Amino acid sequence: MPESPRRPRIAPLAPAEWPAGMRDALAPLRPPNPRHELPRSEGRPKGLNVLGTFARYPELARAFMTFNGHVLFATTLTPRQRELLVLRVAALRDSAYEWAQHAVIAGDNGIDEEEVARVATGPEAPGWSPLDRAMLRAVDELVHDATITDTTWAVLSGSFDDQQLLDLVFTVGAYEVLAMALRVCGTPLDDDLKRT
Repeated sequence: MPESPRRPRIAPLAPAEWPAGMRDALAPLRPPNPRHELPRSEGRPKGLNVLGTFARYPELARAFMTFNGHVLFATTLTPRQRELLVLRVAALRDSAYEWAQHAVIAGDNGIDEEEVARVATGPEAPGWSPLDRAMLRAVDELVHDATITDTTWAVLSGSFDDQQLLDLVFTVGAYEVLAMALRVCGTPLDDDLKRT
């Protein structure tokens, strides 16, 4: 497995160092018509290092936050389904940052610690429902082959409509690119994520 950089290649900026446009670039993360509640923030990890990395390039941050705002809050998937997908991407891509942050979010969305651990094992772990298993398998197939097999698609399309199927694919894509960026940049875990 390739090594992640030991030190940040692109060091995150502390919030006090963010350029003027960065706070505006974060605004699209909260879409105008969310389907899902915004997460509680009190006592939760803030993910400042990932945001601090984006702060190096506010125009890119705005574009990604618009996309990610949909994936997080306007998706037609349930928050639980979304988090299963994100955690599986993090496990496959060995993204410690993405895993740590979304293990916390998963717990807020009905995924217990045993299930979080089982996501790392994958779709063949015992205990998954047929739909959960197919979702995890779809992540594996998308990450490894950039497609979903007909067998997996048949299970997914038996439960999901076209919008949900597209949201599944784009959720995996969003967190695949984020996992890649976090590893390439060497974005370190925030202290509040290390404690979780």
